[in-house]
Amino acid sequence: MKKIVLTGGGTAGHVTPNIALLPTLRSLGYDITYIGSYEGIEKRLITDYDIPYYGVATGKFRRYFDPKNLSDPFRVIKGYNEAHKILKELQPDIVFSKGGFVSVPVVRAAAALKIPCIIHESDMTPGLANKLCIPVAEKICCNFPETTKNLPEGKAILTGSPIREELSKGNKIAAYELCGFNANMPVVLVIGGSLGANAINEVVRKSLPNMLNDFQVVHICGKDKVDNILLNKEGYKQFEYVKADLKDLFAMADVVISRAGANAICELLALRIPNLLIPLPAKSSRGDQLLNAASFEAQGFSMVIREEDLDEVSLVDKIHELYFTRQSFIDNMSKSGQHDSIRTIVKLIEDTVATHQASKKN
Repeated sequence: MKKIVLTGGGTAGHVTPNIALLPTLRSLGYDITYIGSYEGIEKRLITDYDIPYYGVATGKFRRYFDPKNLSDPFRVIKGYNEAHKILKELQPDIVFSKGGFVSVPVVRAAAALKIPCIIHESDMTPGLANKLCIPVAEKICCNFPETTKNLPEGKAILTGSPIREELSKGNKIAAYELCGFNANMPVVLVIGGSLGANAINEVVRKSLPNMLNDFQVVHICGKDKVDNILLNKEGYKQFEYVKADLKDLFAMADVVISRAGANAICELLALRIPNLLIPLPAKSSRGDQLLNAASFEAQGFSMVIREEDLDEVSLVDKIHELYFTRQSFIDNMSKSGQHDSIRTIVKLIEDTVATHQASKKN
């Protein structure tokens, strides 16, 4: 039986793509193990999938001063030693990493043991954790054509991001019933990220008097961010967070308003949903969402409006423009080579395992 270790954590975006690979890896007979942090979100998310889980110490790599910068290197060294011991015992054929700080000790330990590693970079430019893994990785999977130009020649592969299969199996009728919507009127789905986005929430609600003339709006607004005054507003449905029903809401949506996190926009691409991206501004991030959005706009997958340009008039105008030109975005997304990411990535895994097994025999 072939053995694979998956790693990645810190945020859901560093875990869910690994989860999306599980059915295919299992169908190919892989024995799967997960290495994450002791108590990170990855441990909670993996619990449902009956996979052995090992925790290792991890430290955060910061570009700014913090007292923890003095102690975290020792945590990384401890994590490296723990990962080395685990991998030596498991003897996997390959490690696949989705990134996050916990991946660094795992990937570096695997490389020291001559276990091949494939890593995945979601954003346009690699984060610090992946930068530390790139030198020892066999291949680097990417979401954006631009990313491949800035990575070592021969290593970068444009794959897109693995998307959970269930997201493509939504039931729009169930969503209409859930929201109490009319099936004869188009729907705008607003997603501000797992914690919501105050700037988007505020402008969307201010825009409702105009937007509800032509659209119904379902709004995933984040924990504790439901507006009680608007609870019974006809044509407007709010949720703090959506899990199982998200696939149905995607099936119902004619257009989506979203932040520009890499995994979120790759889901929209895979589902071919016309979208308006409002990237997190540079002052609130390292600027990766701005780059992600610019790439999707250039490829004809998305419309973009910067948060600093966002107001009720611009939002409503953009939504109308997007809706009436939506077919052009659907056509462009349909031509993309980044749809079949699971098959592309698993083939890369299979080829790498086969190459290393053959070299061992020789």
